[in-house]
Amino acid sequence: MKQFAVVVLLGLGLTLVGCGSNDKNPANINGTWNAALLSNGNTTNFDFGTSFSVKGDGSLNVTSFSFTTSSSCFASGETESGSFTLGGDFNGNVKGQFGMTVQSENPSGNTLALTGAVNGNTITGNWTLTGTSGCTGNGTFTMTKM
Repeated sequence: MKQFAVVVLLGLGLTLVGCGSNDKNPANINGTWNAALLSNGNTTNFDFGTSFSVKGDGSLNVTSFSFTTSSSCFASGETESGSFTLGGDFNGNVKGQFGMTVQSENPSGNTLALTGAVNGNTITGNWTLTGTSGCTGNGTFTMTKM
């Protein structure tokens, strides 16, 4: 009877250790993504590709970013930042809230902000561009993991 109790306690202890994992870095969102940003008239305003990973604090570590459409609002150089809040479930389905900001270096003063929801290998949401004359707008976006 004592051996049975020891086995049960050991099993329970191992189960609790597994449930207590503190890893908040969801590997499934990490990788390369392509984005299409549409205006309210369903015309493409911007396309870009990016690679990032999520840090333990939920911020994005953007390792590459490149517009695939040309725009005078982002002539050369950008600074990217963002965040991801994990929702998900215990079946490996990644869900959560996503945010990303792209600031232009040349010309300076233009900011592209994306907010959306992650569902597996897709991120959908809204974008807003604020800045210099001719560099404003909004619409919807879809990002697809490659």
